[in-house]
Amino acid sequence: MIKKLNYVGIPTGDQTRALAFWTDVMGFTITTDRPVGERRWVELKIPGAQTGLLLFTPEGHEDRVGTFFNGSFGCENVQYEYERLSAKGVKFLGPPELKPFPHVYFQDPDGNTFFLSSR
Repeated sequence: MIKKLNYVGIPTGDQTRALAFWTDVMGFTITTDRPVGERRWVELKIPGAQTGLLLFTPEGHEDRVGTFFNGSFGCENVQYEYERLSAKGVKFLGPPELKPFPHVYFQDPDGNTFFLSSR
């Protein structure tokens, strides 16, 4: 029986830059960082969550870098996170929207777009 989703992949063109963003800015922690050929296998833990992030782009999937992430991040207060992360330099596509529930879109340094809500 499947019990959980271990991680979701974030395509990245520069793993070192992505790692700095997701750890220093977003506050995630490294659980695995090891070489895989010429690249690295980098897994991150989201504080308080079971599912983590994988900063790895499989060969042949480079065209996924800079696209919309098919998933969403959740938080308690979108407005608070918007203000906190804006102060750290995170690029948002606009201020939080309240309808149909509080949400906002942000981007990582690779141009990937993410959905954040307090739904």
